[in-house]
Amino acid sequence: MLDGFEILTTSGVVLWSRNYAPLSSGLMNGFLKDVFIEEKVLPGATAADDTAAAQNPSYKKEKYTLRWASVKDLGLVFVAVYQSLLHLSWVDKLLDNIRVLFVDLYGDQVKKPHSSVVECDFDGYFDQQVRELEGSTEKAPQRPPQIVHGDPDSSADTNTNLEVPPPPMPGLLSGQKTATSATTSTDATPTSTPDTSRPTTPSDGHLLSAKPGRGSGVSRRARKAASSTQPSSGGDGKSKDKSTNAKSKKMRRWDADGMADEDDKVPLDYSATSDIDSRPVSSSGVEPIDATASGTRTGKGQYILKDLDSEVHSILQHANEKKSQPAPSKSGVVGSGIGAISGLFRSVIGGKVLTKEDLEKPMKGMEEHLLNKNVAREAAVRLCEGVERELIGTKTGSFESINTTIRTSMESSLRKILTPTTSLDILHSITSITNHPSHRRPYTISIVGVNGVGKSTSLSKLAFFLLQNNFRIIIAACDTFRSGAVEQLRVHARNLKELSEREQLGYIELYEKGYGKDAAHIAKDAVTYAKQNQFDVVLIDTAGRRHNDARLMSSLEKFAQLAQPDKILMVGEALVGTDSVAQARAFNQAFGVKRGIDGFLISKCDTVGEMVGVLVSMVHATGVPVVFLGVGQLYGDLRTLNVGWVVGLLMG
Repeated sequence: MLDGFEILTTSGVVLWSRNYAPLSSGLMNGFLKDVFIEEKVLPGATAADDTAAAQNPSYKKEKYTLRWASVKDLGLVFVAVYQSLLHLSWVDKLLDNIRVLFVDLYGDQVKKPHSSVVECDFDGYFDQQVRELEGSTEKAPQRPPQIVHGDPDSSADTNTNLEVPPPPMPGLLSGQKTATSATTSTDATPTSTPDTSRPTTPSDGHLLSAKPGRGSGVSRRARKAASSTQPSSGGDGKSKDKSTNAKSKKMRRWDADGMADEDDKVPLDYSATSDIDSRPVSSSGVEPIDATASGTRTGKGQYILKDLDSEVHSILQHANEKKSQPAPSKSGVVGSGIGAISGLFRSVIGGKVLTKEDLEKPMKGMEEHLLNKNVAREAAVRLCEGVERELIGTKTGSFESINTTIRTSMESSLRKILTPTTSLDILHSITSITNHPSHRRPYTISIVGVNGVGKSTSLSKLAFFLLQNNFRIIIAACDTFRSGAVEQLRVHARNLKELSEREQLGYIELYEKGYGKDAAHIAKDAVTYAKQNQFDVVLIDTAGRRHNDARLMSSLEKFAQLAQPDKILMVGEALVGTDSVAQARAFNQAFGVKRGIDGFLISKCDTVGEMVGVLVSMVHATGVPVVFLGVGQLYGDLRTLNVGWVVGLLMG
């Protein structure tokens, strides 16, 4: 198991890191000093060139071994740290793959001059490679590792022995560095005081008296009377106070129902189109998005989204093709190594036929492990029961055989939960309706969910995906409650329109009627407008609502009856935890007896790491499949679900 992994520059600026155990700063400082500053490497080692990890000597200090790879042109160093007692044969392969992935994804940012901060979301790529390579037992022929030992005379803290200044902080900008150096100047002469500073001896008008505190013995009424009797500085003090009060802002009055008083003639609806919003679209307002990074096109021209595994493998395969080497075999996400759950079954190995009594204790530990992954208890119990049924009656052999059995059983149980019962091919569903010869109509998709899960952002990602397939899209702004909801969609529509015109793909338009209107009637009017103007898809944005608020949830049934959406997608947040079961069931039952949600779009999956239990919990609670995953903040950060990816995270 790794103790840490860091991506840093040769000057010591850390661009990305992952620590599994606390590591002292002296460890990395000693590595940089011995290998790159003093160049204490054996003859034949090329520390300054682009070298694979297997060609670089190991660096050992204290109880740790450091393996590393470098990129000369960018000045990058990739370092893996693990305990010397362990023999991790896959570390060199991990370093090489991470080097290729990081340079391919963020090389352009690193090439910028004076770049000390790289905006990257590299956790998912790193975790995928660790899961895939961690259990690999294949040992490629390598030359005997060369060892560079740290300076034996150095102490544990190498910061005092370094004669070079410490590396700058990654988040420190160039302007901040200048200010810091100016304030920490070693010049003994103090800086001159500017002319606008206060005088050394304050005059009578500048003297400040402390206000009497609680223990002063003066009552509040006495202090108020004293302040009112103080003489003013001028004769017109009273007139100034009156003029100030006359010019003060008039407070808006609200009634018991939350509406403004009728006397206030100031409009509260700022969603009307202004001259700024009606101006022509600028050609430089939105950065271009590489559509090939999030999907591929088929022979028929359809744009298909990628999942995370296919994206990683495509990058590695492209890098290997550049080296004129055969492409690596695409093994599954789940390796053959020993996972956390597999370690619970050490006590049941011994060449015997497993019984329910043998599996009772390991299954309790397995259930607890799944609960720690944000899986709801009832979903965790269902998974454990499925694995238990697969293991009872199985004869145990070596540890690897029981490990394989556990993984196979877990994947089988997960597939039974996550495998959809209906088609998830939205592109086929859209074309079958829009291309109908006699009953052509627009395909309607509604987005629902609780407050703050990212409905509007997820809707814009879905719109970008549909634009790549040359559909004519209209966005219906039906969130008439939240302040700024219409303006937010207007910005998204303007950006997507610019991108579509730039790439000549599809067309997008926003349908809005401001605030305070009935959302169900706006959705119905938007569908009618889309049918009259030959639009292909209607994306309906709705207001966020708490799942335990019966008054707000009751309006969804009317919404479904008037808008009649073909697909209702609920946006679930990957951070929500076990409350996802109650949310999913409440929304699935809110649309009436014969109507429910048709799929989940799980947002913020890039923020939870291995805590992906929400996916399993929501599908288990409703039987509704996961259609899309949100993995970032860009329009192209939308992926499809890979069951093997979920299995690997839950088994980790």
